[in-house]
Amino acid sequence: MKITPDTNILIRAVVRDDVKQAQAATKLLKEAELIAVSLPCLCEFVWVLRRVYNFGLGDISAALDALLDASNVAVNRPAVDAGLAILNAGGDFADGLIAYEGNWLGAETFVSFDKRAVSLITKQGQQAKLLT
Repeated sequence: MKITPDTNILIRAVVRDDVKQAQAATKLLKEAELIAVSLPCLCEFVWVLRRVYNFGLGDISAALDALLDASNVAVNRPAVDAGLAILNAGGDFADGLIAYEGNWLGAETFVSFDKRAVSLITKQGQQAKLLT
């Protein structure tokens, strides 16, 4: 079966706080021919691990790396790498994805009210502007 998992499937497989759901999710992910993971799913995944389960950045990066290393997982790897770069620098994964996708769509400058996001995006070599 080729699947697109909802975020809760990935969360259960990683967090394992509900034994029955964790077993079902793990079995599904191992048996799937293809796991197509969307960017919004990954944004939710990181947010839930960080805000709900209080995972540290290193643990979140490790969970993402384990997912991405699976041979049956398909993702937009350049976008995910952009998100990981910002996450590993102490920022929000989603900001890295947003900046990357905006660039991919033809934009030149990431614009935000978030000083940290603008600083981290700039340090990654992209144009960014703080709106005040």
